[in-house]
Amino acid sequence: MTPRALDPFLAFPRALRAEGFRAAPAQTEDFLAAVGLLGPRSIQDVRRAAHAVFGPGPERRQDFDDIFDMIFLGRAVLAPGEATSEEAPQAFDAGEMEELLPPEEEDPSGSDATQRERLFARAFAPADDAALLAAFARALPRTLPRRRSRRFEATGGGLADPRRAFRDMARRDGEILVLPTRRRRSRQRRVLVLLDISGSMKGGTAAALGIAHAMVRTAERAEAFTLGTRLTRVTRALRRRDRDQALALASGLVADWDGGTRLGEALSVFLAVPRFASFARGALVIVVSDGLERGGPEALVDAMRRLRALAWRIVWLSPLASDASYRPETGAMRAILPLIDHLDAGHDLAAMAASLVGDHALRRAGAFR
Repeated sequence: MTPRALDPFLAFPRALRAEGFRAAPAQTEDFLAAVGLLGPRSIQDVRRAAHAVFGPGPERRQDFDDIFDMIFLGRAVLAPGEATSEEAPQAFDAGEMEELLPPEEEDPSGSDATQRERLFARAFAPADDAALLAAFARALPRTLPRRRSRRFEATGGGLADPRRAFRDMARRDGEILVLPTRRRRSRQRRVLVLLDISGSMKGGTAAALGIAHAMVRTAERAEAFTLGTRLTRVTRALRRRDRDQALALASGLVADWDGGTRLGEALSVFLAVPRFASFARGALVIVVSDGLERGGPEALVDAMRRLRALAWRIVWLSPLASDASYRPETGAMRAILPLIDHLDAGHDLAAMAASLVGDHALRRAGAFR
């Protein structure tokens, strides 16, 4: 088993402890040993090993399984909504894809925001704007924001380096010919991409995923989530080098393509999971959404205030902002506008790329030739 393959097995006990389950280090070792002995042929074998080792009580078995699905399947944290019991979101199970409606039954317009959850499969066409995406990816390293690290580097800088000075003194009988200096390293800020995949954003979902794929592949640290009636982490899928393969994999992970809109509730779920919320701390947060929200704006405003307190900068890309005369009209967008650092157009791939890195950087990287 490679170290990377061990990550979910080590993250799972931490997530259990965070939710109040007992998960001692010895149980973690037993869990790894049990999985090794079983030689699991499916994820259900791993789940049975987890049940046997950690022994969740029947009253918390569902919570335990939800944490397991979140860690090992990489998603399925449901956003609470105000729907009736018949409309309440169903727990997603990758083995029950029969819940998805066939494509011919999809809502052809998707222009209206709705709170009701509808589950669809989604197939993405091969990219016809690969050149622009490649230029965007090349421009990213020089345009993404950086911050000072706590670590130092020995080359240049105006700070004296006492450790190297003492080493030089020890080698030269106490003499220093040149005072060694150092400076703080810099590293890219974390990037968090939040994509609204509700029906009203249907026309721009593929382009937004292309932007997210370039971010995840190029940035030093980037995370991507989809927001609809559910919250789904798609970072792992978007790490695939091939864009078409990455989108196809993400398509299989997300169950609420072109469904209803519970933006505020989905953001609240994101902030309620400590591991997810840590992705926003000091990060450049990019939200691709039209901000259309059914119901009152209270949940969205509260979530955005908490997100604003964590993030370094929030950039909101909206397809509605392509019009120069655009002014937020919905109550939700008017309420959260003071919490957004930059609102720009996001109606297509070119607009989103230009908003994030600028036209000049795109031209230098080879776009628009």
